Amino acid sequence: MAIDTKRYKDRLQKSKPNINLVPLLDVIFTIMIFLLVMLSQQPADTPDNYTQAQISAKPTASSGTSEYYLIPLDGLHKVTVNGADKSEYIRDNSIAVHTRVMDEGQILIDSGSGTITIQSPNDIADKAVKAPALG
Repeated sequence: MAIDTKRYKDRLQKSKPNINLVPLLDVIFTIMIFLLVMLSQQPADTPDNYTQAQISAKPTASSGTSEYYLIPLDGLHKVTVNGADKSEYIRDNSIAVHTRVMDEGQILIDSGSGTITIQSPNDIADKAVKAPALG
């Protein structure tokens, strides 16, 4: 029994494709609704409502109540203050740094080598860092 390919080909050419547009319209309207809802949203707090101290990630003496701030660093093993080694103050991979050092000094954190280098004002160099409180 031979297959009549010519008759099958002619039937395919004469038939019209049946395209259902309802699912396409559903998808288009869903996308439109999503975009309208997302574009109409406003942020709860705009940056205009914040002060410069709130925008800055650096804690200062006026933005907190603590005299020292905790700086954690995974694998911390060396801390220097004005060139002096203060690694004995490291507890649980963190160090407590005085707020004046945050405000007036410079802190360089190298996570690759696990070191923190601090340049502090000379009058507080002896109390620039301390061991973090346990608890």
